This record gives sequence, C-alpha cells and structure tokens, in this order.
Amino acid sequence: MTIHPNSIEARDKAYHLHSYTNARALERDGALVIERGEGIHVYDNAGKQYIEGMAGLWSVGVGFGESRLVEAAAKQMAKLPYYHTFTARTHSPSVELAEKLIEIAPVPMSKAYFTNSGSEANDTAMKIVWYRSNALGKPDKKKIISRTKGYHGVTIASASLTGLPNNHRSFDLPIARVLHTSCPHYRAFKTEGETEAQFVERCAKDLEDLILKQGPDTVAAFIGEPVMGAGGVIVPPAGYWEAIQKVLKKYDVLFIADEVICGFGRTGEMFGATTYALQPDMMTLSKQISSSYQPISALLINENVYQPLADESAKIGTFGHGVTAAGHPVAAAVALENIRIIEERDLVGNVRSLSPKFLARLKSIADHPLVIEYRGVGLIGAFELVPREGFAAGQLGPKLFGYLMEEGVISRAIGDSIAFCPPMIITDEQVDDMFDKVERGLEKFAKELTA
Repeated sequence: MTIHPNSIEARDKAYHLHSYTNARALERDGALVIERGEGIHVYDNAGKQYIEGMAGLWSVGVGFGESRLVEAAAKQMAKLPYYHTFTARTHSPSVELAEKLIEIAPVPMSKAYFTNSGSEANDTAMKIVWYRSNALGKPDKKKIISRTKGYHGVTIASASLTGLPNNHRSFDLPIARVLHTSCPHYRAFKTEGETEAQFVERCAKDLEDLILKQGPDTVAAFIGEPVMGAGGVIVPPAGYWEAIQKVLKKYDVLFIADEVICGFGRTGEMFGATTYALQPDMMTLSKQISSSYQPISALLINENVYQPLADESAKIGTFGHGVTAAGHPVAAAVALENIRIIEERDLVGNVRSLSPKFLARLKSIADHPLVIEYRGVGLIGAFELVPREGFAAGQLGPKLFGYLMEEGVISRAIGDSIAFCPPMIITDEQVDDMFDKVERGLEKFAKELTA
C-alpha cells in the first residue's frame, strides 16, 4: 500500500519512536492509526471497527467514550487544571481519591501515594522499602524478590523487577539487589509426574531457599501480581499464595501486591488480593483506576511501612521523593468518577456474571489442535499455541494476532499465547461476538499452516 508522504502514517514513521515495537519493522510497515473509540470498540482511520479485546493495555474498564469521565475532566480542568502535592500542599481531588482508595482497600492500609504509571508506583515501592530499612537501622536488608515472567514496569528499577528477558536485554538490567524466584505456571514448569500440590510446595521452597541463601537479614520485600498479566495471564495454582505468604511471614519479608492489572474488578472482585486472600503490606494500583482516561497510579502502604517512613522523614527533615504530576487534580477527579461508575453500575458483578461464559469460550478454543492450554479468571484470559516445527518460540503468536486483527479483534500476542482482557462493560452477546471472530481467525491460521 502506498503511503502519502503527508499522511499520519508517514509522519508517525518519520517522527515517532514506539514502545514494544521493532523500529525497523515500523519503518517498513507503519503503524495502525486508531481514530476513535466507543464502548468496547475502537475504529481505525479507514473506519474499520475492532473489538478492543485488551481494553487498550488491560486498562479501559468502563469502555471508550464514557461521557461522565470527559465531563469530570473538563469540570476539574476549568476549576484547577494543575497543582502539586509537594511541601505540604494539597487539593480536594487528591485527598478524596486517597480517602476512597484507603476505604475500599482489601486489607487495612494507612496512606496513598500518587504517581503517574504502574512503573513509577513500583519504582516508588522499591525506594520506600529501602528507606524503611534504613529507618529501622537495617542497612543490609534491601534485596527485593520478584518472579520469573512477572511484570512490574519499565523504569530502571521496575524493569529490574520485571522477569521478562526483553525488558533486560541491552538495557544492562536487572540492577543489583533484585532477585527472581520461580514462576507459578504449572503446565510450563512442572517436572515429570509432579502434582499441582507438589509444584506449589516446590515454588514455596524455591522462595525459602533463595531467602536463606541470600540471608534473611538482607531480604526486605517480595513483589507479585495476583495473576501474572504480561507474562501470559498465568493464574496461580490452588494453594500457591497461601504457601508463599507463609514463607514471607516466617522471614519478616514485606509483601508488595502489584494490582496494576488485577485491580478494580478484573478478577471478579474489586482487587485480586480478595480473589486470592492476600495480605499485602503495600499495593500498587494503576490502569483501571482511571480506565486510563488520565495517567495516574497509586501506592498504598500500611502502618507497618508508614510509621518508620514518617520517623525517617522527621529525622532527615523531608521525604525526598516526588514527581511533578503526582496526584494531578484532573487525573484524580477522573479516577474518582471512574471508581463511582464501577461501583454504581456493578461492573465487578458484570465480570463475575460473564466470567463463566468467557472462560467456557476460552476452554472451547483450547480444544483446537493448535492450542495447548487456556488460562483465565474473571475477564482476563489467554490461550497458548502448541509449539510447531519450523517456528521459533514466540513466532506463532504474532502470526495468529494478525489473523485476529483481520477479523476485527485486537488481542495481545505474548510469545505464543494470545491474551484477552476486554472492557468490563462487555455484554453476553459481545463475548460471543469476540470469540466467534477469534475462532474464525484461528481456522484461517490453521489452513495456512497446513497448506
């Protein structure tokens, strides 16, 4: 296709460096231009409609084009378009949002700290862990354990927590004091003859062995997503979180729950922590907090974390951390209205009611000879393709992704897994429509492979 030199596609190629993109391939092929969104659908600049099966980036919970969020932004923009929260300043939207988050948190929390992205929230969590250890007179207790295939962001610190190779390659990551333990994907990592219960026991032992090898006095915190998102929608096996938390408590290791993808309804509860009976000391929140209509994230900390931090700030004279747009009044106002919509329309209940159908359709796809497994909970799920001779690991997923795009479904290829995370407003009929299109795309892909 010929691209006009003044088109948005040509100008994008000329001036724009994209995230998670092969830059040379972009120079050759260009980008898909999304022009507008409505409900669960988005439309490209040629007018083609797509079901946004990933809710953007796991994030547009209330759907596209929600007028209440537009109005909340415009109203706050007219009243106070910006102010900061440095040096004991504040404003109503940030206070109201902090209060709301503490109120709805699944376990007792003390304070909310605002940032602009999940990466920044996890980066801040790391800094606070180190700050707290110094406050407690434990300068060696600084190591943080994450998991292989975990995803926690892309700043230097949070990308180090992330356990995916392409977030480390050529970036000289991970940094020191960040460690990784086992991924809880039973099918992928079980040994021959190992039961699920034995696998869980081994994961917990791997964590305990790592803590003991490093020295419990050097390990400060553990971070984990209730359900691993960007690692391929990896749902923990039964008993996994109970076993992991037992180890953390035994060695006085703080637990950071990364709720950036799971939070605000995705698993069928307001937080993944409720779904899996987690008792975190800190929680990071983003994405569906504002349905990504505005960039905002939050870190919640409990009293066990806050009190030493407050003491240290008094000793030093300040808590020397902050970003310009932290608790931005427009973003906070939009997040508040977004949470109201989730509650008033019982979108968490919608997730629970539609989850059986959503998972049943995934299970049906898993019966296809090209598919090895499906995984999911609530309205987040994935299916994984069977390795195939002639294709390197990670090549099949992107090829199938292209077929799904042709059918009008935007999913996400994570290696050879295809992930789905539709807006929480999706209906029964729209779930069927999405998976009908997915099945048609899968059949076309199968014909290509057998031709």
